[in-house]
Amino acid sequence: MTSAILSIGTELTRGELVNTNAAWLSAALTDLGLEVIEHDVVDDDPARIVQSLMRLARVAKVIVCTGGLGPTTDDLTTSAVAAALGVGLVRDDAALEAIRRRFERFGRTMSPSDAKQADFPAGATILPNPIGTAAGFAVELVGARAFFMPGVPREMKRMYEEQVVMRIRDLAFKGTCQIRLRTFGMPEGAVGNKLAGVEEDFPGITVGYRAHFPEVEVKVLARLKPSQAVSPRDNEHHDATAARDLAERAAAEVRSRLGSVIYGEGDDTFAGVVGRALRTRGATLAIAESCTGGLVGHLITREPGASDFLLLDAVTYANSAKVAVLGIDEDVLRGHGAVSAECAARMAEGARRVSGADIALAITGIAGPSGGTDIKPVGLVYLAVATARGTEVKEQHFLGERFAIQTLAAYNGLAMVRAECI
Repeated sequence: MTSAILSIGTELTRGELVNTNAAWLSAALTDLGLEVIEHDVVDDDPARIVQSLMRLARVAKVIVCTGGLGPTTDDLTTSAVAAALGVGLVRDDAALEAIRRRFERFGRTMSPSDAKQADFPAGATILPNPIGTAAGFAVELVGARAFFMPGVPREMKRMYEEQVVMRIRDLAFKGTCQIRLRTFGMPEGAVGNKLAGVEEDFPGITVGYRAHFPEVEVKVLARLKPSQAVSPRDNEHHDATAARDLAERAAAEVRSRLGSVIYGEGDDTFAGVVGRALRTRGATLAIAESCTGGLVGHLITREPGASDFLLLDAVTYANSAKVAVLGIDEDVLRGHGAVSAECAARMAEGARRVSGADIALAITGIAGPSGGTDIKPVGLVYLAVATARGTEVKEQHFLGERFAIQTLAAYNGLAMVRAECI
């Protein structure tokens, strides 16, 4: 069954916001078994919103929309939908009361502009919003099921999962299954070359890629052909099982070809996988950062439960901090410089000593755009890991602008920590 995504908001068409909602919804609809055939983005113009809706309703059976449901004058989605349906707006007392109660919980008073979020096209099914003021709604539009949700990502995601899925699951073809494999350490082109021929070897499989620096996600989608599916929908369990089996066999081939480049699956994050490895081993971690300025610690602590293993993240940017906090001998800095294998080793050993951690990671380098020389160019980074067995140091040369170098340094440092836990 076909579906389409419509993102509404002038802030999107102007490039003021990145449209993460469409990417998330596309993956969610695909996982459910719907075929996403189009993404559309339209500004806050009623006529253009109506035009986009009517066009999509002619080609898709499910339309999922986000944005334009708030209290401000540029939130015009609801009135545009009413115009497309040829109906008026009706205020819903339950939605109005929910808005009022939410404002009271925060010690605020609901304004008339806030109250307009309780207005819906006549006959619409209201989709409650438990974590925001803008409820969503659903309507039938030229034979398509259309759902309208807030543009705030966390509100949209919860509404989709709690209110939309239950209303479109019956339209989803059960003979599909997608496995998402997360990779780091190989460029997208090289990953694609490694996987050449997989689709031919496994009829019904489509391999897709999503590059999100510095990672590449490999999407293995199984979609049964009509001849493979049980008809007419009298054995959906059979279809789902057959699709899952096909996807798993193809994913096993992908894993075999890519090996350790694959670090996780689904919604795994690189830092989250490293954290799990530390917990599994029962090891603690200390970090000493210079050129990454706390990025490694940010990646680690962005994941829940980092307090189980993280003891220290010292951002020793200045040489004086390296001496005072980590106890590095000034002779090392004078003789080799802050960007050196010797300094990285002493940073890791110092972090491990002052924290008592089992594993200590240190990163020092030149992230640019200035500060490089012929001997020590921009992109030169030293990474060190210290354990009870000794200290390992790696010299790396990364290309790109400042944040790219910092990100690659952080990821490669975490990769060294992960290797210690395997």
